[in-house]
Amino acid sequence: MSKIENKAKLTTNEKTNALRGAIQHRATWMALMFLEMEKAGYDAEKVTRAAVKQTGLMHGGILKDISASDNLPDFKDAFLTEDGINNFEMDIKTLLDNELYVEFNYCALVEAWKKLGIEDEKIALLCDIAMDGDRGIAESMGYDFELGNTIAQGCKTCNIRFLKK
Repeated sequence: MSKIENKAKLTTNEKTNALRGAIQHRATWMALMFLEMEKAGYDAEKVTRAAVKQTGLMHGGILKDISASDNLPDFKDAFLTEDGINNFEMDIKTLLDNELYVEFNYCALVEAWKKLGIEDEKIALLCDIAMDGDRGIAESMGYDFELGNTIAQGCKTCNIRFLKK
């Protein structure tokens, strides 16, 4: 049984619930593909990390085009939409020209992996792999990325930070 606590508080917004369902669907695909690659003897972590990073690099390129400048408030406006903030129940802790620090209070990906019965250690790995997308976005934007605590590690929140180099 999982020791990871991941309880959504915002549960009455239909759009948020629908978007979380879509995120869970994608997380389910990711996990099942990872597990099938492992069963087939492939280096599932290497392959999945590469694919997720490539996705992040692509999204980062799009966000770079959308952002009005290279400061983090403009990046935040392009990257963290109202829907995204609601989906992950985010709190913006720091927003400066050179730093964006966000806490996530819920994770639909973790919820999907828990529903699949994946053990906590593997959920933490899948989470870190999923964060390669954010690492790729940061790289495309020319930012540093720091991942702190995560819900998947059993912490209360996920902590991510984008820093201007």
